[in-house]
Amino acid sequence: MTRGIPLALLALTLGAFAIGTTEFVIVGLLPTIAADLQVSLPSAGLLVSLYALGVAIGAPVLTALTGRVPRKTLLVALMLVFTLGNLVAFLAPGYNALIVARILTGLAHGVFFSIGSIIATSVVPKEKAASAIAIMFTGLTVALVTGVPLGTFIGQHLGWRATFLAVSGLGVVALLGSLAFVPRNLAQSAPATFRQQLGVLAQPRLLMVYAMTALGYGGTFLSFTYLAPILQEVTGFSANAVSGVLLVYGISVAFGNVWGGRLADRLGPIPALKRIFALLALVLLVLTFTAHNTWLVLLTVLALGAVAFGNVPGLQVYVVKQAQRHAPQATDVASGLNIAAFNIGIALGASLGGLVVEHIGLMHTPWLGALVVVGAFALTALSGRLDRRDGIDDRAEGIRMAAH
Repeated sequence: MTRGIPLALLALTLGAFAIGTTEFVIVGLLPTIAADLQVSLPSAGLLVSLYALGVAIGAPVLTALTGRVPRKTLLVALMLVFTLGNLVAFLAPGYNALIVARILTGLAHGVFFSIGSIIATSVVPKEKAASAIAIMFTGLTVALVTGVPLGTFIGQHLGWRATFLAVSGLGVVALLGSLAFVPRNLAQSAPATFRQQLGVLAQPRLLMVYAMTALGYGGTFLSFTYLAPILQEVTGFSANAVSGVLLVYGISVAFGNVWGGRLADRLGPIPALKRIFALLALVLLVLTFTAHNTWLVLLTVLALGAVAFGNVPGLQVYVVKQAQRHAPQATDVASGLNIAAFNIGIALGASLGGLVVEHIGLMHTPWLGALVVVGAFALTALSGRLDRRDGIDDRAEGIRMAAH
C-alpha cells in the first residue's frame, strides 16, 4: 500500500463515480429521451425502475454465482460490462435497446458495490475498513451532485446519447485503473452453496440490517428527490443558483461520508449509525421549517449533505459482521443483499415522495422523510440491544480497533 490512499481504492472510487452517474443521470434526461424516442414520460420512467431492478437482482444473485472468480478478474469484468452497457445505450436505435442497456449496467452496478466493498477493506489495515468503504462510496455520493448535473448538461446540449458515451469513457479509465492497481492475490472466502445463500434471507438479524438500510435511504430519498423543486419553488432560488447549492451539497456529502466511516471505525457500527440516523431525521425535520429562508435553508442543506450518506460505511461493515455471525459462508451474498436494500430504499422513497407531492404537497416530503428515518433509528437501536443480549459489544470493539 502506498502512503495515503491506496491507488486500488482510488480506482474503485472512480468506478463508483461512473456507476453513480449513470444510475441517476437518467432522471434529468427523461424528458429528452421521451421526446427523442417518441415514448411517454411514464414509459421513459421505466428506465429508472428497470435499472434499480437490475441492481437488486444483480447484487445478491450474481455476487453468489461469481463467488469462485478471483476478485480482480471479477472487478475488471464488471467494469467491462458496465462500459459496454453504456456504449449500447449510446448506440441504442430505440426504446427497447435502451432498456436492455439499462438492465445490463444495473446488473454490473449491483455486483460492483458488493465486491468493491470487500476489495476496499482488503487493501487497507483492518482498523481502517469502514473508512475505506466510505472513500469508495464517496464516488457514488459525489456523482449524485456533480456527475449527474454535468451529465444532464451534456445530454441537454449534445443529446442524451453523448452522456452515455462520456460515462463509458469513465468506465474505461476505471477499468484500466483496476487492471493496473488492484492486487491479484486478494484473500477470498469459499463460495457459498445455494442453500447457504438462501439461508441469508432466513436470518432475522440480517433482515433487520436490510430493513435499516431500506428505511434509512427510503427516508432520505423521499425528500432528496424533490430537493431541487423545494429550493426553486419554496425558497425562490433560480435554476442556476440551485446547481450551485447542489454542488456545495456534494462537497458536504463527501466529507460526511468519510466522517461516517471514521465514526464507525472509532465507536463501532451501531453507536455510529444511531448518531447518524438521529441527526439525519433531525435535519430533515428542520428542513420543513427552514425552506422559506435563503440562509437557513443553505445551512440545512449543508447539514443534510454531512449526514445523508454518512451511514453507508457503518451499514456495510455491520452487515458483514452480522453475516460472519449468522451466515459465515455467505458474507459476499449478505453484502450484495445490502446493496439491493439500498436501491430498494431509493426506489420506494422516490416513489412515495412522488405520491406525497401529488396528493399532499411538496413541503410534506421532508418531515415524512424524517419519520421514515426514525424507523431506521429504532431498528438500529433494537439491533444493538439484541447484540448486547448476545454478549456482543460493538462499542467496545470499535474502541479496541481505534486503539490499535
